[in-house]
Amino acid sequence: MEQGNDAGRLEQAQRRKQEAGLAAARLTAEGVTAIALTWVDVAGLTRVKVVPTSRLAQVAAHGVGMSPVFDVYLVDDSVTTSPHIGGPDGDLRLIPDLDRLTVLAAQPGWAWAPVDRFEQSGQPYDACQRQFARRMTERAAERGIELRMGFETEWVVDPPLAGAAYGMARVVERSAYVGDVIGALEAQGVEVLQIHPEYTAGQFEVSVAPADPVGAADLAVLVRETIRAVSLRHGLTPWFGPVVDPEGVGNGGHVHLSLWQDGRNLCRGGEGPFGMSAISEGFLAGVLDALPALLAIGGPTPASYLRLTPSRWAGAFQCWGLENREAALRFVAGPPGAQDAANAEVKSFDPAANPYLVVGALIAAGLAGLDAGLRLPEPVTGDPVHSDGPRRLPSSLPEAVGRFTESAVLREALGDRLFEAIVAVRQAETKLFDGRTPQEIAEATRGRY
Repeated sequence: MEQGNDAGRLEQAQRRKQEAGLAAARLTAEGVTAIALTWVDVAGLTRVKVVPTSRLAQVAAHGVGMSPVFDVYLVDDSVTTSPHIGGPDGDLRLIPDLDRLTVLAAQPGWAWAPVDRFEQSGQPYDACQRQFARRMTERAAERGIELRMGFETEWVVDPPLAGAAYGMARVVERSAYVGDVIGALEAQGVEVLQIHPEYTAGQFEVSVAPADPVGAADLAVLVRETIRAVSLRHGLTPWFGPVVDPEGVGNGGHVHLSLWQDGRNLCRGGEGPFGMSAISEGFLAGVLDALPALLAIGGPTPASYLRLTPSRWAGAFQCWGLENREAALRFVAGPPGAQDAANAEVKSFDPAANPYLVVGALIAAGLAGLDAGLRLPEPVTGDPVHSDGPRRLPSSLPEAVGRFTESAVLREALGDRLFEAIVAVRQAETKLFDGRTPQEIAEATRGRY
């Protein structure tokens, strides 16, 4: 049986090599000389290995090496350890996903591809965050459920703008910049839904079309790095951290999701709240129920809890509501006749989160809600800070980690190795920032992501 598996892996490697050879020839003809191969670690930082285009076929077949210890790196590049991961030993193979290979419009001569990580033997690495997201997507598909997801990307440019929040003055002042962001994304095949100035001075938000969960996480990485490249070409510094100024409104990493079955959007046309189907309601009830534990993934750093402040549209309370931007879970019914528009938005997460962990964990929680037959509580209207019912979500990283460690659902879905790495990194970052002022935490993290 093992020989059969080895033969199958060799055959797959040969197919990847042939496909990559054709892709490399195309890229070379387009003037691409270097390819960035990225993954996102537990701390939420995008790590990279760069290979010459001429080596793409070899790398696609056999991968490029990287130590598993990066799964226990912290936001400042210091290193902790966990029961299963840590220390200098071991090596993994990074295999690029050629279906996602993209020529980078804002980095002439460069292309990009996300990677899956494998053991040297060719076995999937069980702590690979991207493969975790794929496993959960497949688990949903086994139930006949297709998920479409999309991340909103918020960032602050430095130097900031003088115009009003959401104001046209900011767009006029940075019109060339905003136009180049849109142009670069669209040149890369990314469908931009909208881009606008946000509340904080110098803050923007861009939304792109939804995709499958793994694709949505890939897009979150590509969009951010495209914004970074365009910003630097304009002499601007982009801040993607949860907070730039702890006294102001932070950057969100909101996630939109909808459930589909046989081509029908399950978020509308049903008999549940505001037209959602029973499957949609049960799934969203599972997400809402698990939010305190999910915050250890979606709000992964002490800086996240400087952002997660009531009455700032950050989603600080464990509640949901129809078009309620203060609720942690906002339901968007959409206009009549717009089948694609109905969806739910998770507002409590921020850009420090690993997007692959986010989509996988949301699916795991949602499916658990279906299995348990959960139903949504009564929706909240208005600011929940003035209501007696909704509970405050964890207001610190240690509190969120405590809820995370109690979650049998997330432990089973993630597997022990990845689950324990998350706990170790979160506990180490708590210690890293212990005793620092909010301003010091903001300054130490705003430029790291």
